[in-house]
Amino acid sequence: MTDLASLSASLAAAAPTRLNPVKLFLDADIVVQVVMGGLLLASVWVWTIIVSFSLRMAGVRRRSAAYEKELWGKAENRPAGDLKPKSESAAARVVAAGLEEWRLSDAGAGRDPEGARQRIAGAMESQVALEADSLAERLNFLATVGAVAPFVGLFGTVWGIMNSFFQIGSQQNSSLAVVAPGISEALFATAIGLFAAIPAVIAYNRFSQQVNMLESRLQRLADKVHAMLGREMDKR
Repeated sequence: MTDLASLSASLAAAAPTRLNPVKLFLDADIVVQVVMGGLLLASVWVWTIIVSFSLRMAGVRRRSAAYEKELWGKAENRPAGDLKPKSESAAARVVAAGLEEWRLSDAGAGRDPEGARQRIAGAMESQVALEADSLAERLNFLATVGAVAPFVGLFGTVWGIMNSFFQIGSQQNSSLAVVAPGISEALFATAIGLFAAIPAVIAYNRFSQQVNMLESRLQRLADKVHAMLGREMDKR
């Protein structure tokens, strides 16, 4: 009894008191390690997109708001033909598309005011869609990671558990000491999958809403510019 007690005490002293992610990764099967490594790289890329898109979106909103303020200040005192967008903002590009089509239509030999209005509206709507598509381009990766990462982590978990059962058969020992390490490593793959997927899903939903809001704002700007150019055509 004394020997068993001392053996139990030594095992308890040697047992880790907390999870060690690095050790779980290093002790895992090579397939599980590949799954974990891929999920970690995906998680790093997700956070890179989150940070870069947040900064980009803030800049787009700031420049567009500043341009709109400048635009309507000029529009009160100048005719539409004098409005020359110099900003590199999304709002400026939408207005520039409308003004370019207005100038081309106004310079035509046979004037068709109704057709010109439709072409101006179409040009600005196309530019609004182009700006929204350009912003949402990298969000597809977030959606993909959010949908796929949990299943990739689950694959690593299944493989790790299968490996644990193989160890039981090869050692002919079903004790918890044989099974527990492999199961812990396998479940760690699922945890990494969720670690990559949860921020990706949250960011995708949040950023998609921001892109939709910006698209609506640009569309309202396009409608106002369209009305202003329509009034200019009515004067001629």
